[in-house]
Amino acid sequence: MRRIEKTGGSSLIIGDLPRGCSLCMEGAKMVLFITGRCNTKCYYCPISEERMGKDVIYANERVVKRLSEILIEAESMNAKGTGITGGEPLTVMRRTLNAIKLLKEAFGKSHHIHLYTNAILLNRRRARSLKEAGLDEIRIHPTRNEDLAKIKIAIEEGLDAGVEIPVIPGRGEWIRRIILFLDRVGASFINLNELEFSPTNALSLKLRGMNVKSPEDVAVSGSEEEALKILKWASKNTFKVNIHYCPARLKIDVQFKNRLIRQCRNVAKKYESISPEGLLLKGVVEVKGDLKRLINFMRHNLNICESDFHVDERLKRIETTVENAERLASLKLPVEAKIFIVEEYPTSNRLKVSKIPL
Repeated sequence: MRRIEKTGGSSLIIGDLPRGCSLCMEGAKMVLFITGRCNTKCYYCPISEERMGKDVIYANERVVKRLSEILIEAESMNAKGTGITGGEPLTVMRRTLNAIKLLKEAFGKSHHIHLYTNAILLNRRRARSLKEAGLDEIRIHPTRNEDLAKIKIAIEEGLDAGVEIPVIPGRGEWIRRIILFLDRVGASFINLNELEFSPTNALSLKLRGMNVKSPEDVAVSGSEEEALKILKWASKNTFKVNIHYCPARLKIDVQFKNRLIRQCRNVAKKYESISPEGLLLKGVVEVKGDLKRLINFMRHNLNICESDFHVDERLKRIETTVENAERLASLKLPVEAKIFIVEEYPTSNRLKVSKIPL
């Protein structure tokens, strides 16, 4: 009997964790959304309206116009690897190959790259091209029975190959058959993802009788229970294939949080601090009067150096440490100004989470 163990990210594993998953949990993988185009329509697809069906590229949250821009995002988080997703990456095969080559040339062979595909377009020639470009790991999400067998092609061409699928309540027997096939052909892994609600799939899931676990949750009720039954069965009925169950909460509580903290360490300015949640904290002074007059006041009264603040002439504001902002709020200022504590993501768009007046 094989053991079911808990990972550092509180997911469950039989065997060993795929390399791509371990780096994701570290927050060390950049997500490269290579296109929103797809050659199938899964009713449970969670992709946003901004991306679904559109030929757009994103590196994490960064909109990419030129492929070389993905290197900027990878560097901003000191990425150890990249996960290529979509849409269906093989619908833009040349672009996908170019992205793999670009990343490997920039960061070396140790930069681990995995790719998600439904395998409809996968054949031996394409599998070989992906391997030659530098792809390390391929994750097949079969939407047709005939595409599952293509995993043998990927294995034969030297790719670390597995399956990744959502756990749909009531589809346990189908998943068991897939696991037995993977165990027989020597596949590396299967990832079982807890099914999630999103704005784009909510109606389709509800029409099929599915509901959320609880009002504050996005996971589908019954998905985790189905996955746990599969793991217990697999512990007694499989020999080699690694089986990983990834709960919905892991993406936010572990993967996304760790990636933000990693990115904060790379992009934070000297006057910005990092919260335990991976957000940047700073003080912002919005000035209606003379900026120079306030800057001189700060230098004289707070005894700060140039690296302790940043002046934005266009927005007429000064960014500084939270401590400096709090000290300014306690003083009588020589100009009219509003002072805030701002919390924002370390991402390329610097999305603001909160703006608290002092």
